Amino acid sequence: MNSVKSAGWLWAAGILFSVEASASPPRIAVLDFELNDITSLPNTPAERQRTATMAPLLSEALSRAGDYQIAAIDADSQKAANASFGYLFRFHDLAAQLGQRQGVDWIIVSQHSKPSFLFSYLWVYLIDVKKQVSVARYDIELKGNHSKVTQHGIEALAEKIEATLAGYNGS
Repeated sequence: MNSVKSAGWLWAAGILFSVEASASPPRIAVLDFELNDITSLPNTPAERQRTATMAPLLSEALSRAGDYQIAAIDADSQKAANASFGYLFRFHDLAAQLGQRQGVDWIIVSQHSKPSFLFSYLWVYLIDVKKQVSVARYDIELKGNHSKVTQHGIEALAEKIEATLAGYNGS
């Protein structure tokens, strides 16, 4: 009798652990950062290039930070969903719908705001695709415009996103 009970408990524990082990890691899409350059000499090729590196850097940083699947959303799909500058950034439900079409759990929409030649900001929303709401906003200040400053800011952003995801229970 005891061996039958033990076998039953072992079977139940095995089911629980196999379900937990087979659960796939969260899928996250990082949209391209939009450049919001309001300096007296806006949208220079160097600044556009710098901004273009931010989404790939964030994707890399997130994949190093936790057990996530980083999903790519091609530029054409992002452009089709983004009716105009800042559209997906302002309308989180529409960004979430883009994420649903791509089969992700989370979508990150961002702007690189540059009010000065001396500093800029990363403005970022983490959106729960299932609930179609933003669960966090991050503002990272970048002092300077060289690659080390950008890399450091992206790493800080990834740490904040990781902390939010680790503590998010979905309720």
